[in-house]
Amino acid sequence: MSAPPVRAARWSLAVACLASGGLAGCVEVPRLVPDLALRASQEPTRIEGARGPLSPARQKQLVERLKAEPGRPSSILERHLAIEQALTDSPLVADNQVTLLQDGEATYGAMFAAIAAAKRSILMETYILEYDEVGQRFAEALIAKRRQGLQVNLMYDSVGSIGTPDEFFERLRAEGIAVVEYNPVNPLDAKSGWDVNGRNHRKLMVVDGAVAFLGGINISGVYSGGSSGAGSGSKPRRRTPEERAQEATERPWRDTHVRIEGPVAAEFLQGFARAWASQKGPVLNAADLTLPPPAVRGRHVVRAIDSAPDDPYSAIYTTLMSSIDHAEKEVWITNAYFVPDPQLLDALCRAARRGVDVRMILPRHSDAPIVVSAGRSHYGTLLEAGVKLYERRSVLLHSKTAVVDGVWSTVGSTNLDWRSFVHNRELNAVILGDEFGGEMRRVFERDQAMSDPVTLEAWKARPIKQRLTEWLGRVLQYWL
Repeated sequence: MSAPPVRAARWSLAVACLASGGLAGCVEVPRLVPDLALRASQEPTRIEGARGPLSPARQKQLVERLKAEPGRPSSILERHLAIEQALTDSPLVADNQVTLLQDGEATYGAMFAAIAAAKRSILMETYILEYDEVGQRFAEALIAKRRQGLQVNLMYDSVGSIGTPDEFFERLRAEGIAVVEYNPVNPLDAKSGWDVNGRNHRKLMVVDGAVAFLGGINISGVYSGGSSGAGSGSKPRRRTPEERAQEATERPWRDTHVRIEGPVAAEFLQGFARAWASQKGPVLNAADLTLPPPAVRGRHVVRAIDSAPDDPYSAIYTTLMSSIDHAEKEVWITNAYFVPDPQLLDALCRAARRGVDVRMILPRHSDAPIVVSAGRSHYGTLLEAGVKLYERRSVLLHSKTAVVDGVWSTVGSTNLDWRSFVHNRELNAVILGDEFGGEMRRVFERDQAMSDPVTLEAWKARPIKQRLTEWLGRVLQYWL
């Protein structure tokens, strides 16, 4: 979600579907999850490295290192490792270097540096690619590399980038960049099966098959402002409708991305190839899929997990649900668009009731206020179960992250809403271990310090007008 044209397009799609299928047929709870009673596999955890599958001895050594934090029960990491293996076919890959990036300035700087250093290929997909200063900078950088002879492939979402003029993309094509529009709004332009509601919400760039960037950050000027000091102000004053309409550009955006260098980049490259093929894009050159010589880049163990609307179930959703169900100490979640289905809501409440420290940082302000209202309609249930809720002040929160037990972390494009789990193509990285988990915990604590707690007493005393907007959001939650 981002600019007003995107929201308008989304509402148009929702209205069209409601008119054609009716609300009752749209809001049936989908079967998103396989058997969550699934227990960890008895097989040893399988981990790959830069030079292929690790030996049993090396795997054991790696697991021991990952769970080496003093005082942490070893069973927590072992359980999460086994659950990951049982739930997805995507390999667990060692020897990577993961860098946590916050907000647009740091992320774009790292991405431009990677583009400048590229030697063979740049593969990029994004939900929003705006025709503004940031979009122009990316266009110029990609064109420059294409003129040097590199293969450059770009895929953008038709709804997400609906405000970007065709001339912008035509210029890229004229320079020799392969450009694909994901699921065009106009069905006559579609090259594969057309779905009015299916969107590509992923944000991914893979450079030379060795470095991958992914997370929540689109290509847009709204990320130009930093958010690190945005929480020190007083409570926002009451705004007029005109001022609220401009809020998306007035407030800094708080978002999270990761830079991953190492052998797991090959998994993200293959994910790009699958998404590209789903739209019948031009055949990717063999050079695009040729990986660099294997090399150890760092100490992080990473799994790439993607999902698509035609999958039997969302692997990202299933993995998150299982991590919550098997959490022993903490579930700390930061998410921009929280509109939970009954299964996710129940998992969060069950975890809190069994004594897990469940905390959620959610937005106070949003570019889509009706989504905030829909999420708030579930606050009472969560608070009564013991979930601790916080609303991030003074920024537009757009992050999609979680850290469980300090050893299981995820960063990606996936919101905690029906759209991400049912309709969208999404992409997340799961990073295992105390080192990255500790960094994620510190970032969460900083955001929590810049957030206001939501108490059950205050929630019960909220005004009738707010309750009505929550009711409306609940009615529309499947389409938000």
